[in-house]
Amino acid sequence: MTETWAEMEFCNLDLGDSRLNKKAVKLIETFVKAPKLSIPQACQGWTETQATYRFYANENVTWEKLLVAHTDQVEQRIIVSEEPVILCLQDTTELDFNGQETEDLGRLSYDAQRGMYLHPTLCITPDRLPLGVSDAWMWTRGKSYAEK
Repeated sequence: MTETWAEMEFCNLDLGDSRLNKKAVKLIETFVKAPKLSIPQACQGWTETQATYRFYANENVTWEKLLVAHTDQVEQRIIVSEEPVILCLQDTTELDFNGQETEDLGRLSYDAQRGMYLHPTLCITPDRLPLGVSDAWMWTRGKSYAEK
């Protein structure tokens, strides 16, 4: 049987349990098919939605571990491409979770806005072939000035 893109991309994923690794690949395949949909919209019913939220709540599942598995593949694509130049594009974006009950969020552009910042590095060739995300930082600012 042929491996899927997600199976190949995350072949080095180590979440400490092979079942978690398989679930991660399955979720990635689900979300790649419909990247604009929310988790409940992308999942096939309430049972799958609950399983997805349980997966993300697992302390062994971190964005850093998922990113490391992907960046390993990005590095290999860079080597194989033999491109003399790789463009590493960076930008910072706000992930706005305002109105949602989520812990450890900080203020964003204004005091009442809650969320976190994401600063990824996307690697592409000069011909605009995307190789993947080679690095990312996520952080939050402290409490609002009014809460200090």
